[in-house]
Amino acid sequence: MLVPELGPSTWYIVASIAVAASITWTMRAAPFAILRTMRNGQLLAYLGERMPVGVMVILAAYTVRDIELAAGPSAVPAVVGLAATIGLHLWRGNMTLSMFGGTALYVALASALAGIG
Repeated sequence: MLVPELGPSTWYIVASIAVAASITWTMRAAPFAILRTMRNGQLLAYLGERMPVGVMVILAAYTVRDIELAAGPSAVPAVVGLAATIGLHLWRGNMTLSMFGGTALYVALASALAGIG
């Protein structure tokens, strides 16, 4: 009695993996190949100068989008954390310090207020 084949052949599986791997590798390598040609251009210099501030603005807007200022004590950690982040960034100009400092202050205040309430 002949047993029917239950699944795809081994070659079909190997070919599928090879195609997926080549597409993945190409998609990951393409940005580096494109950047190599643009490395000395003015566009990348401009974006490198402007992007950190843009990213900070987007992160700040995303963070405070659902906060109701009229909620009182529950809004305090977010407002103080955002103010600390902005203040640290204006003071030191270091995005990493700004984000970690503001986040640490937010978490500390939120934890303290949650412990009180």
